[in-house]
Amino acid sequence: MRRGIAASALVASLALAATACGGGDSDSKSDGPVTITWWDTSNATNEAPTYKALVQQFEAANKDVKVKYVNVPFDQAQNKFDTAAGSKGAPDVLRSEVGWTPAFAKKGYFLPLDGTEALADQAKFEPNLMKQAQYEGKTYGAPLVTDTLALVYNKALFKKAGINEAPKTWDELKSDAAKVQAKAGVSGYWGSTQAYYAQSFLYGEGTDTVDAAAKKVTVNSAAAKKAYGTWLSLFSGKGLHKADTTADAYAHIQDAFVNGKVAAIIQGPWEITNFYKGSAFKDKSNLGIATVPAGSAGKAGAPTGGHNLSVYAGSDKAHQAAALKFVKFMTSAKSQETIALKNSTLPTRGDAYTAQVKADPGIAGYQGVLSAAQPRPALPEYSSLWGPLDTELPKIAGGKESLDKGLSNAELAVAKLVPDFSK
Repeated sequence: MRRGIAASALVASLALAATACGGGDSDSKSDGPVTITWWDTSNATNEAPTYKALVQQFEAANKDVKVKYVNVPFDQAQNKFDTAAGSKGAPDVLRSEVGWTPAFAKKGYFLPLDGTEALADQAKFEPNLMKQAQYEGKTYGAPLVTDTLALVYNKALFKKAGINEAPKTWDELKSDAAKVQAKAGVSGYWGSTQAYYAQSFLYGEGTDTVDAAAKKVTVNSAAAKKAYGTWLSLFSGKGLHKADTTADAYAHIQDAFVNGKVAAIIQGPWEITNFYKGSAFKDKSNLGIATVPAGSAGKAGAPTGGHNLSVYAGSDKAHQAAALKFVKFMTSAKSQETIALKNSTLPTRGDAYTAQVKADPGIAGYQGVLSAAQPRPALPEYSSLWGPLDTELPKIAGGKESLDKGLSNAELAVAKLVPDFSK
């Protein structure tokens, strides 16, 4: 999920970088196994145990390679890898958020994987996910897990309100929210003020923060204003929960949903396991998952997220060869099936969606909405463009500044991040 990237102290970055072996050969001996370092950015509690177990399986099957596993907090990993790679001390393999790919590829930190062992099964991966792993015609990541946003809802609360299917437009969502409050006595919908979650409103109007092809900033365009106007309107009205602009807003929204205090939210599959821990979804079949509502353009769209495994270009040949072998193993159909079953995350290749995997209603539901997921443009600065909006949108939703003022501020900040784009 796309939360703000926290700045990390240089000393901490270098200390962690010291655990990496990329770029050196001190861990490699001619008569012994090659030791590679993997920075895993998954959740240390819910997901990391699965990856650690797979590392052990890989080592058991590949006696010539040892893997030094390091779990790095997601919100610190981008800055830490940037620092480590710049000093030639990066890990051999990084679990890289898809938005980091073009930026690190542009800096020369990632090894192109085209024609290597890591992408021997390239045809098995979803084409749009392969596209998202590319920069300037070369592929810099093997897709490990994917995600997107969906409208998740409480079927029992919807049924109590006399609603038989998920809303297909934002106007229908407003209407349904009012019915839920009237019949079930709880809020019908609670929206987020985070920029990533507002992205679907832009897609629903056929626009984005920037037009990468035309090299133009569009966050303050007429279409964008309409999109954010719709987003803003979902914080006020019968059955619509007011905006939470506190630092703990994400947790508040999530807690309310899983415990049946709100009927619907926009959320990603990284929360599937946590949905099931809530009182409202002890019966997993009560979890409804639908494509995000469509805007006035008539088409629904949600951002594509997820993680690739990328190989550090600064490692020596022996470490790169071992890293490529490891990446192939971790992104294989069998490994992805294991990850899906243990972590309830979405595989990136069709042959990993086995009957057992699809028996999880959360995974099956999110697989059904992937067709509405839109790949991000291969723009190195793209992920950073949500930063200005993460500053302005809470102010707008909290009534501290107007929509026009907030978007004007965002436009100025975005323009500084892409100085060669026109407004």
